[in-house]
Amino acid sequence: MSFWRVLLAIIFPPLSVIGKGCGSFFIVLLLTLCGWVPGVIGALVILNNTNG
Repeated sequence: MSFWRVLLAIIFPPLSVIGKGCGSFFIVLLLTLCGWVPGVIGALVILNNTNG
């Protein structure tokens, strides 16, 4: 995880995971619509995933 991706995940979570695939983007978008904190947590989890 780069510093800029983490900063982007805090500011606007869906934009930070756009390079991880369309599914990840929509999952984080839905979480962000439910609340900002779940969106940030979801984005950080996806960014921290070493399998993708």
